[in-house]
Amino acid sequence: MSLDSRRRPPARTLTAALPLVAAVAAIGVSARVPVLGPLLVALVLGAVLANLPWAPGTTARAEQAAVGRFCLRLGIVLLGLRLPLGDVAAIGPATVAVVVITVAATYGLTVVVGDALGLERGLVTLVAAGFSVCGAAAVAAVQDGVRARERHVALAVALVTVYGTAMIGLLPLAAGALGLTTEQSATWAGASIHEVAQVVAAASLVGGPLAVALATTVKLGRVVTLAGVYLMAARREGASERTGTAVVPWFVAGFVVAVLVRSTGLLGPLALGASDVAASVLLAAGMFGLGLGLRLRDLWPVPARALVLATAATLTAAGTSLALILLLG
Repeated sequence: MSLDSRRRPPARTLTAALPLVAAVAAIGVSARVPVLGPLLVALVLGAVLANLPWAPGTTARAEQAAVGRFCLRLGIVLLGLRLPLGDVAAIGPATVAVVVITVAATYGLTVVVGDALGLERGLVTLVAAGFSVCGAAAVAAVQDGVRARERHVALAVALVTVYGTAMIGLLPLAAGALGLTTEQSATWAGASIHEVAQVVAAASLVGGPLAVALATTVKLGRVVTLAGVYLMAARREGASERTGTAVVPWFVAGFVVAVLVRSTGLLGPLALGASDVAASVLLAAGMFGLGLGLRLRDLWPVPARALVLATAATLTAAGTSLALILLLG
């Protein structure tokens, strides 16, 4: 073996590293343009690479996608370490009720409308999960369990990003027109807007740091429901009957355990900070892996019925949460 060959990294090492490298790049881009979100950027990077004339071969893309799927599952587990139940409970029973009812209503009505529109079942399930819980992360978690088509994943992520971004400006304007208090506006943002970064941006427009803190806590309350929404999605798709596996996969169980561990207060700031960074990198790597399976011709033009469904899901989340805030507040 020559010296040059010994120095050359094995192909499998490069294959395994690419999703992680892409994830770091996506996080860097998102830091400069926070509205985009690292998961969307990573998905787009994967799709761009897959559609280049000099794209990696089928075998290499399959290996990278497999690495991405494993990273995605680990990222979902670590996502649970962001969610102390004590902080969620501190927002009060009325706000907890707003969160739970809004998630259930948004998921349920989105499914009903999507089925009535005749959209493919997998796409409807992804949109329902993403718009009711936590955007792209929820889409990614559900797709891994119900084995949705990759083009449906990309479309659902794009829709939840576009509609959530629009709400950054629209919700503060509506809150002002309705005469809502800062607390009501922050709660509304956390209970209705799709991505955490979008919630922070909107809350900063309706108040100061306290509004951002309240809106973020309410939003994390929605994220806690991810395991329950996953179970509803799996039941709807008949995943256990199709695959012959348990309804609750290891990464969803791990997510629940991580929430409980975080709630004990045993982890210090250093460990929590490291897990937060790791979760972001792993989730982005997973989305990059999904992007590698996409062909842009499958995404354009966007079906008009999908836009109708996304609009209905957004209006349900915003309308249900607002009505409950005014009723219970």
